[in-house]
Order: sequence, then structure tokens, then C-alpha cells
Amino acid sequence: MSTPWNPSPADAAPLNLSDLGDVLRAGWADFRRAPRFGLFFGAIYALAGLILLQLGAGLFTWTLTLTLGFPLLAPFLAVGLYEVSRRLDRGAPLDFAGVLGVVWQERTRQIPWAGAVILLYFLFWSFVAHMLFALFMGPTALLGPPGELGAYLSGRGLAMLVVQMTFGAACAFLLFALTAISLPMLLDREVDFVTAMLASLRVTRRNPGVMLVWATVIAVLTLAAMVPWFLGLPIVLPVLGHASWHLYRRAIPQA
Repeated sequence: MSTPWNPSPADAAPLNLSDLGDVLRAGWADFRRAPRFGLFFGAIYALAGLILLQLGAGLFTWTLTLTLGFPLLAPFLAVGLYEVSRRLDRGAPLDFAGVLGVVWQERTRQIPWAGAVILLYFLFWSFVAHMLFALFMGPTALLGPPGELGAYLSGRGLAMLVVQMTFGAACAFLLFALTAISLPMLLDREVDFVTAMLASLRVTRRNPGVMLVWATVIAVLTLAAMVPWFLGLPIVLPVLGHASWHLYRRAIPQA
């Protein structure tokens, strides 16, 4: 059962870098206490990554676009992990029927709206990536961009990769700022998705350095887990998902 929440400008606690170590340890502890749930949700994420990779198979540019955009979907897929951590915090029973039931019930609440924002972000990123291909590699790239790695080792190709990665990083951090706190909050509190995203932005503004480091940790660990063949995701994603729940609990004062 979610609890009501009346937001105020003060509802964003200060965070320290030491908090990140604490939440990572808490995330690892939750994973060890309920590994079957973490492996289940992590395996779904890894399978989705493999499917996207196959959609771009044989074409380097599409594979690059999908691979860079795919991690933007991670927070929404971690909702089940937040529920596992919430139950562990409360000493509530842990079973797949209960956890998946709560996730299913969320379809009628605010989390799908947050998921829609993430999806729009993914589509926007894909559109901009294609436009950048055309801008740097020529209009014919829209019909079929060069599929060989060598085409991106030239001056124009390297410039395109730098611009694309820089723009992608900026988009990813903005999405991170909107969702890092809001998604676990939407599971835990009776609040609309706009209010939750504003609260997440407030936490990021109050703790920009810590949140930037946290975003970097998530990006580095996720990308490392994606090589090779997404094999590390069934472990890395659950730990990060559980840790994100604990960061939310530290960042937003609890009733």
C-alpha cells in the first residue's frame, strides 16, 4: 500500500559520496537476500538487450544507436526490484505472486506515465541519432548509413561519434535526474508522476555532484555488464535497482 505525500521545497535531503557506497552495499545485501528475484528481473533486461541487438545485427550504426539508447529504459524495468527492497525493508513476505502482482497493479497508477516519458525519450534519442548520422555522413545515411566500422574512423566519423555521445550523455543525465528518485517514489507514495519527477529534479539540484557520480557509476557498471552479450546484467541490474531504492529512502524524508 502506497502512502500519501505532501511535497515541499525542503523534501530533498543532502547526500554525501559516502551514501553511494552505503546504498551499493545495501543493494548487494538485498540481492543476496533475494537472489531469485534479482536474477529474474535482470534476465528479462538482458533478454531485451539481446533482442534489440539482433534488430541491429549486421549494421553497426543501428547497433550503436540501440545500444546507447537502451540503458535509458533501465529505471522502468527496475520497478519490480524496488518492490522487493520495499518488502525486505518492511519484513513483508517475498513471493513471485505478490511482487509481480504489485508490479501488475501499477499499470493503473502513475508508473506507466513515467514509462511513457522514458519511451518518448528513447524515440527522441533515436531520431536525433539518425539526424546526426545524416548531418555528418551525408543525407544518404538516412536511407542506409554505412555499416562498416572503418567509416567511423575518419575525421567526419569521429566527429559524429563525439557529438552523438556528448548529446546522448546530456540527454541520459536529464532523464536520470527525472527518474532516479521519482520511480521508486511512485511505487512507494501516492503522488502523480509530474510531482515525483519534480522531486527527483530537486534532489539532483541539491546534490549535483553526488548525483552526477551516481549516474556515472550506473552508466559504467551497466555498460561493463553489457560486454559480452549482456551476461553481467542479471547481477549488475538487480544490485543497482536495489541500491536506487535505498538512495530514494535517504534522499526523501520518510513519514
